[in-house]
Amino acid sequence: MAGRVSLLLILLFLPIPGYGSDALLIAASSNLSFALREIGREFERATGTEVILSFGSSGKLAQQIEYGAPFDLFFSANRGYVERLEVKGLVLRKEFYARGRLALVVNRRSGVRIETLDDLTRPDVRRISMANPDHAPYGMAAKDALEAAGVWERVRDKVVYGENIRQALQFVQTGDAQAGIVALSIADVPEVTYMRLDPSLHRPIDQMVAIIRGTDRMDEAEEFIRFLMGEVGRSVMERYGFDIPRSLP
Repeated sequence: MAGRVSLLLILLFLPIPGYGSDALLIAASSNLSFALREIGREFERATGTEVILSFGSSGKLAQQIEYGAPFDLFFSANRGYVERLEVKGLVLRKEFYARGRLALVVNRRSGVRIETLDDLTRPDVRRISMANPDHAPYGMAAKDALEAAGVWERVRDKVVYGENIRQALQFVQTGDAQAGIVALSIADVPEVTYMRLDPSLHRPIDQMVAIIRGTDRMDEAEEFIRFLMGEVGRSVMERYGFDIPRSLP
């Protein structure tokens, strides 16, 4: 009974207008909210196939898929959530599509000067935002970076968690947090300054896409993956700071 109730709530509130149409329904990590919208528009122009995108934390989206949310494709911010769905028999095919990067962002009007992770320990830095590491891969990577820099224990009481990486950025944009650690792919917004973080501070953010079992749009799903990995999609992804090696481990 609880499972059916959870599924009903998901289907009621899932932001996928047009469900039931011939559109390709894509669940995607919030770090793709800029890049994938652009790629989706280009794909629609090139193929005539409508694309409907729903963004959130990878963990939350994976949970929705487990409960039966009707997605055709799932672009996760890490391999773990795709592999969990695969174990449950919910994945038809999977593929690495990008490696993500982190950025340290600072509110332009905060009045604080932050150039390193160690600067986050200063008393004038009162709140630091990041995505919730319990279900957001970029939140996991942010915590890794703070631990590797030796500052996690000194800043953990200042940390405020966003449900996903976009919300974590919004906290900095509005000034609710003076600084944050977010995906580089969404960091270039007017309200913040940003700097890239050294990727050696955290485990690689190897992002994976899955075609979800039950789709009746297998050909379109395969075509979208090829488009993203092709010349147009690769150009967009690289412009937003993703690394797209020819092959990923």
